[in-house]
Amino acid sequence: MIRRFSSWSARAVAFLAVASSLLVPVAAIAQTSGSTVPIDSIVALVDEDVILRSELDLATAGILDRIRASGESMPPMHLLEKQVLERLIIRELQVQRAMQTGIRVSDADIDQALVTLAQQNNMTVQQLRQVIEGDGEDFAEFRRNIGEEIMTERLRQRIVSGMDPITDTEVDIMLASEDLAGGEYNISHIMIELQDAPTPAQVQAAQDEADDIHERLVNGLDFASAAISYSDGQEALEGGLVGWRDLNSVPAFFADAVRGLQPGDFTQPIRSPAGFHIIKVNGFREERQVVVKEYNARHIMVEVDELMTPRLAMDTILEIKGKLDAGDDFAILAKQYSDDTTSANLGGDMGWFPPEAYGDRVYQTLTALQPGQVSEPFQTQGGWHIMELLDVREVDRTEEAIRAEARDKIMRSKADQEIEKVLRQFRDEAFVEIRLPG
Repeated sequence: MIRRFSSWSARAVAFLAVASSLLVPVAAIAQTSGSTVPIDSIVALVDEDVILRSELDLATAGILDRIRASGESMPPMHLLEKQVLERLIIRELQVQRAMQTGIRVSDADIDQALVTLAQQNNMTVQQLRQVIEGDGEDFAEFRRNIGEEIMTERLRQRIVSGMDPITDTEVDIMLASEDLAGGEYNISHIMIELQDAPTPAQVQAAQDEADDIHERLVNGLDFASAAISYSDGQEALEGGLVGWRDLNSVPAFFADAVRGLQPGDFTQPIRSPAGFHIIKVNGFREERQVVVKEYNARHIMVEVDELMTPRLAMDTILEIKGKLDAGDDFAILAKQYSDDTTSANLGGDMGWFPPEAYGDRVYQTLTALQPGQVSEPFQTQGGWHIMELLDVREVDRTEEAIRAEARDKIMRSKADQEIEKVLRQFRDEAFVEIRLPG
């Protein structure tokens, strides 16, 4: 099945993709771009730029394609356009802030992104271009949109890189929580946002809206459709899907509400400082034990450098292999010939290590050996090698994996909150005039 892009055009590309990924399904590429747009108009002013009706139409068409493909109920068009336009506004603000802070994207960056995108869709860049232009899309504009997507992603990375590092104490606190072995929940989310320091009337209006949405959900409204139509959350146009989270990586009010729910259940509206939330559990999975295979091996390496040419290195390693075949001691030969200063004095002993420690070539060599067997000479970027597999063992690395996952979850949670805070600040500080009718 060919994978296509969904409406990567007219600045809509970044908001129709996951922030860290350029790949989206190719089946909906510029479905509307071949049509004639009689007269364009401005649907929003955003500081120094504008968003055009054609941009909104194209972005909306991409979302509609995704909704149809997923089988979700179609939301009212005026609500969908409102959500898509807000996403385009936030994206435009990110591009502007990125430019203002000196973030630039080179032609080489865009070329590499195109190569990656083409490879992920099992085609060449030239074939990718033919698909785009065959659907009436301007390839130069397509390139520009990819550049802006890379730019906004780098802005987000800069926001995250400015955060304080995760401490061991934070990890310890998470691991000491009661939810350590509580598994993971796949959750979706609808948020009715409250402005900072809301008035009682604003709070009541948001509460009434959340209650009304909840009642519609109880009466059979599809959750994803409700999120697309009404949610103020960043994931609204993805049907509110947050994804897999354990209860330590979400805010406390999320965890308290979700704990004990079964897949398919959703909460009553919940108040937080940001607004009112309705949370749905899509699925649950238990934590799994992490058992990894480790290898104990020793090796002899002949390094390639200015004096040792690749040909001379190969001849040397073949000579060493001949000595091994003749019965010479591996450890003695390693001390005599190996250029790996870390292991040479240990007779080439590399100790115990996980399969990914030294790259694919070493891993492939080891998996083809039985304990006590010596490999044929093989080449890596560092030079030529001979390896002897000494032993293999399985080790329970659940604790290390849990700590690594805990650190990653804390970082992701903090990053999401920080990005959301900064984007909200961008929006609050910007001059935005929306010109949608109604």
